[in-house]
Formats: sequence, structure tokens, C-alpha cells
Amino acid sequence: MATLTSIPRSVLIYGLLGLIPFLAPPVAGVIFPEARAIAATALGVYAALILSFLGGARWGLAIARPAPKASVVTLAMASSLAAWALLLWPEGWERARLLGLAVALGLHWVWDMRGQGLPVWYPTLRTVLTIGAVIGLIAGAAVLTP
Repeated sequence: MATLTSIPRSVLIYGLLGLIPFLAPPVAGVIFPEARAIAATALGVYAALILSFLGGARWGLAIARPAPKASVVTLAMASSLAAWALLLWPEGWERARLLGLAVALGLHWVWDMRGQGLPVWYPTLRTVLTIGAVIGLIAGAAVLTP
């Protein structure tokens, strides 16, 4: 696995900054208990956006090839659909929603670890970012939901 120093600087910086919306809501929920519901919503929506973004990135890589594999295009679309479905879960299911998003991000990480057509540094980046995102979602499920 590549080191953090092999990741292009701008990609690493923006990736790490992208962890703020995963980690800030649980902290905000501890500091401002009255804001827990909005923090849980913000965390879930951001996680769904990122899951959809990751699927879109893989879809873009797939269709850049002369003969995209249907399985890759399908899995890439599944990320967006899973994110959307999790956001539609009813009120009272906030903890399950956040944990479901953590599982979905973890499954996407497993797929990305296969590394087909990805830069050599990408698995390292995805590992760091997925760990941060999953920690934020688990902390959010523990702190922000009843």
C-alpha cells in the first residue's frame, strides 16, 4: 500500500477536509444537545452524498473505457441508490440510517480495495478517509440518536 506522502497534495488536503462534516456533527451534538436532531440529519445527508460521489467516480472511470463492464456500472449506480434508500428510512430510524451508511461506505471501500484501474495511492487515501467517515457515523449513531 502506498504512503500518505505519495497521494497528490491537493487530493489529500481536500480528502481530509472532507472528513470535517463526518466528525463535526457528533462533537456538535455533545456541545449543543438541543441540536442533536439537525446534526444527525446533516451527518446522514453528507454521508449519502459522499457515497453517491464515490459511486459516480467509479462510474466515470468505467464509462471512460471503450467497453465498460456492466457489473461495474451497476455497482456504481448501487451506491447512489443505497444512499437514497437509506435517506428515505422513516423517523425513528436515525441510528439505523447512520449505521447503514457506515456499512455502505465500508462495502464501497472493499470494492475500491480491488484497485482495478485506480491510481496506486488511491487505496491508501480511501482507507484513511473511510476510517474517518465510519468513526464519525458510529459516533453520530451513539451520540446523536435516541
